[in-house]
Amino acid sequence: MIDLHTHTLLSDGELLPSELVRRAYVVGYKAIALTDHVDRSNIDIVVSGLVRAAKSLNRYWDIVVIPGVEITHVPLEDFSSMVKYARAKGARMIVGHGESPVEPVVPGTNRAAILAGVDILAHPGMISDDDARLAAEKKVFLEITARRGHSQGNSRVFEAAGKVGADMVLNTDSHSPQDLLTAERAAEIIKGLSVDETFGAVLARNSGELVRKAGFKP
Repeated sequence: MIDLHTHTLLSDGELLPSELVRRAYVVGYKAIALTDHVDRSNIDIVVSGLVRAAKSLNRYWDIVVIPGVEITHVPLEDFSSMVKYARAKGARMIVGHGESPVEPVVPGTNRAAILAGVDILAHPGMISDDDARLAAEKKVFLEITARRGHSQGNSRVFEAAGKVGADMVLNTDSHSPQDLLTAERAAEIIKGLSVDETFGAVLARNSGELVRKAGFKP
């Protein structure tokens, strides 16, 4: 399992980075990105903390740990500069908080995040065909999520991505230990999309591609 969207207590998750990574390793993860929520108020603290944690954990533990961020509920006009700032500070996986059906995300956030060059557009809800097409053009991966509530948009994301050839990844958006996925649970989510089980291999391959893009070996 590769999971590229998770949260620690550096934002609204329950666990220290080290405990989240340890629990992920125990359930069989090969790689995990720590992508805490950021806006202008906390981006320096979060990125520096996760970069330090990842450096230590990658040195001593047999699991790939990628420091990242989820840019969340920010003005559309600030998205691009925040992506550049996060990368400059050492974030290696940039997630954009998409237009989830269960949060009051600013309309247009999906497009702003894609244009800003995020790596993953998280839980993009009822994403338009045009935005999905733009994601395909910009090589932004669309997220199929295991997160309750956000997952209401999974079928639409799958449909839109399929129409235009956009790549997808499966992530947990983990906030609690019980959110981490087992292989069995991942298979259930994929089955819920009414697709062949081989689609799971496609998602895994895409996640591996993003790990390599971030500069790590999956």
